[in-house]
Amino acid sequence: MIIAVSGKGGTGKTLISSLLIKNLSSTQKDILAIDADPDSNLPEALGVDVHKTVGDVREELKEDTAKGRIPTGMNKWDILDYKIMESIIETPNFDLLVMGRPEGSGCYCAVNNMLRRIIENLSSNYDIIIIDTEAGLEHLSRRTTQNVDVMLVVTDKSKRGMLTAQRIGQLADELDINFKELYLVVNRVNIENEDEIMEKARETGLEIAGVIYEDDEVTQYDIEGRPLVELASESNTVKAVSGILSRIIS
Repeated sequence: MIIAVSGKGGTGKTLISSLLIKNLSSTQKDILAIDADPDSNLPEALGVDVHKTVGDVREELKEDTAKGRIPTGMNKWDILDYKIMESIIETPNFDLLVMGRPEGSGCYCAVNNMLRRIIENLSSNYDIIIIDTEAGLEHLSRRTTQNVDVMLVVTDKSKRGMLTAQRIGQLADELDINFKELYLVVNRVNIENEDEIMEKARETGLEIAGVIYEDDEVTQYDIEGRPLVELASESNTVKAVSGILSRIIS
């Protein structure tokens, strides 16, 4: 199963991604986490140090090619696949692959093309792949998430977050990307304004998979830069994500 987490930047994609992985870590499943956002935050949320990204691998291969270091007759894609496998970080509970930034100020297209290939090549090696996508709509227009089983669209209570969520659903329809399931997750909900927020969420047209309430503990973790996977299992936010996970993999 491939689960992608998308939405407007700053709405809580990485929070949801990291806590999905935390909840799955107690299972016996083989899990691959992919940070596909150029502004990589998933490693910090998971408490993992990263020394090489897929973007780094690509640049190394470009340099080797330019300097004639690739032996004659060797397929560059085979070399690239091998080096990408080397850059996967293995932990006791999950593996992690970070796509990294594009070259300089250039387009992220090359890294996205590699992401499609990586998903195709690695999907058979893992029971579940969790993708923390780049913010916004680009992953849809570039079809990097076209083979995803479940798309979780995260929004906060902001109008911009809701609009982005709605546009993701509309663009998926326009591009004929048929996810098996497409859900909305509403993050940072205030209890006192819950009815108003949920009315706006329903207007996106997306089925709501779960609600996550404002959590001072999560805010403090973010301020201190502590890994979100260190949140206790009794945390209301961890429990809420656990409920979402139970719904989408039942």
